Amino acid sequence: MSDDHTHVQEFFTARAADWDTRFPDDGPAYAAAVAEIGLRPGDRVLDAGCGTGRALPPLRAAVGPTGVVLGADLTPAMLDAAVRAGRDRDGRLLLADVAALPLRPRSLDAVFAAGLVAHLPRPTENLRELARVVRPGGVLALFHPIGRAALAARQGRRITPDDLRAEPRLRPLLAGAGWRMTSYVDEDARFLALAVREE
Repeated sequence: MSDDHTHVQEFFTARAADWDTRFPDDGPAYAAAVAEIGLRPGDRVLDAGCGTGRALPPLRAAVGPTGVVLGADLTPAMLDAAVRAGRDRDGRLLLADVAALPLRPRSLDAVFAAGLVAHLPRPTENLRELARVVRPGGVLALFHPIGRAALAARQGRRITPDDLRAEPRLRPLLAGAGWRMTSYVDEDARFLALAVREE
């Protein structure tokens, strides 16, 4: 396992047990972001870096009982917390690295990724892997329940232009990985960038 993986697992393992109680009011923001993806009944969607599975219930509601919902995370403790919260009833949980997904090419209609970009060790390659598993015309939603400036303030740091989520950096990053950005919102209440898988 690479040092990047070890660092991510250590960071999230230490926080898994109380993750949901630390951010108890994020549910409506997740539901609103999922609604903007445009999922239809029967669609197949992955929550990449699903953590405790907070996006799984709204994703399941969007695709209905005939759809497929998967949640993939690198940290076993986060998946355990998702099971304790009962969110495994809304989607199949996979212990998997989003950099090497155990999924067929073009097998999904969409990927939802909350807070993922900042933890990708090789962003272009990793976003390309997400593109690999999504059909042409499928959607990627990069989400965070608070915007970049609010998150930086919460963490006691300044927002910087080299942040991967800054629009001038994110747009070419996505393009280089096979995605075309179609929408970008960065406000205190949320961050949401939507992109479409190129042909």
